[in-house]
Amino acid sequence: MTPGAVTDPLAAEAIWRTSNHSGGQGDCVEVAGNVADVVPVRDSKRPSGPVLAFRHEAWNAFLDRLR
Repeated sequence: MTPGAVTDPLAAEAIWRTSNHSGGQGDCVEVAGNVADVVPVRDSKRPSGPVLAFRHEAWNAFLDRLR
């Protein structure tokens, strides 16, 4: 699966948390780790807005670059 918009049922099952890599200044990225096969990501300021879905491998590679 390539990054793209997540369907509503998938987003509805997601349990969101603020990413550890967010700056804490209101510009937060939220991720959900409980969804099988993908890591959903959204903007905390727009919880009903678009959601991106990343394969776990792609998300982990992204996090490795932040460290």
